[in-house]
Amino acid sequence: MGDIARSALGGAWTVLVGWLLPTALNVSLFILAVLPSLHTPGKTAGLWSEGVTHLSAGVLGVSVLLGLALCALQTPLYRVLEGYMLWPNALYERGRTRRRQAKHDLQDRLTLIRLERQEQKGQLAPEDAAQLTTLRANPRIAADAAKDRQRTAVQRALLRERLARYPVDDAQLAPTKLGNAIRRLEEYGYDRFRLDTQVMWNELTGNAPEQVRRQVDLARANVDFFVALLYGHCAVILTATAALAAARPDLPRLFAAVVAPALLIPVWYRAAVAATDEWSAAVRALVNTGRKPLAASLGLLLPGELAGEREMWAMVSKMSRLPHHERAAALDTFREKPREGPPPLVENSDADRNAQS
Repeated sequence: MGDIARSALGGAWTVLVGWLLPTALNVSLFILAVLPSLHTPGKTAGLWSEGVTHLSAGVLGVSVLLGLALCALQTPLYRVLEGYMLWPNALYERGRTRRRQAKHDLQDRLTLIRLERQEQKGQLAPEDAAQLTTLRANPRIAADAAKDRQRTAVQRALLRERLARYPVDDAQLAPTKLGNAIRRLEEYGYDRFRLDTQVMWNELTGNAPEQVRRQVDLARANVDFFVALLYGHCAVILTATAALAAARPDLPRLFAAVVAPALLIPVWYRAAVAATDEWSAAVRALVNTGRKPLAASLGLLLPGELAGEREMWAMVSKMSRLPHHERAAALDTFREKPREGPPPLVENSDADRNAQS
């Protein structure tokens, strides 16, 4: 019972932090900045005269309902920000091209830093010298290269952190920064072990250690918080713009309700992208520590070599995603063999002997 209670509280905490709290902040912003322009002065004064308790209860109730609705709609909300939904094909391809170029530019900048450091130490190979000359002649990274030479070791590590927010395979690139930051954690299992975590997610999380699953949920809640805050700000901007047509609009408040959220939306978006770093680390731990118990639960033995393991997970992922085919029998190579011989005898306990007598 204690485990069930902790699990329920853990799930409620992620919903509370990820969706209900930012929704309450946006509802409060709407009440303070937009609602007065939608009511007559007498009604607005009556609303505030009802007392803080009634108003707080109303805010809480509306926030819970809207927060739960956003939580239920989180998949399409994420897909819009990732660039998978409501994006025209031309805009989608243009975004992917920009993200690909940004990724390659970061790779070139980091390569230039490494080669120049080797040049200073006199350890530059002839083929690396030709690459260094090519990179220095690249006008697209010339301006950034001058700044990179002044960076400290910590600042250069931040460049590698930015590069790590892209998927390894260019074919997996998304048209937005958030889409790529999430895609890199989705492709981790497949790139390293050929384990398709998108297909085997429920099986993987069902067998992984409890603490690792908890880390994944908490890390995603941080991203959910900024995503919900961003969408709520968009709703406040729309309602504030519509309130300008009211009979007696409060122009200063409505202007602030439009400008302030519009300035904060890019901040929340960047914060959501940065928050995926912890989410990615949690998913990496989930894959690394959950593969062995997942294999055992499927009746499989983890091969001793990486090539064999990649082959096994590729077949498991295909078998889960595609209809059955005779080629699936190749998975028998990795299946756990039943024990030979009679089952071991179990000595009866004293209680069993007394019951039999």
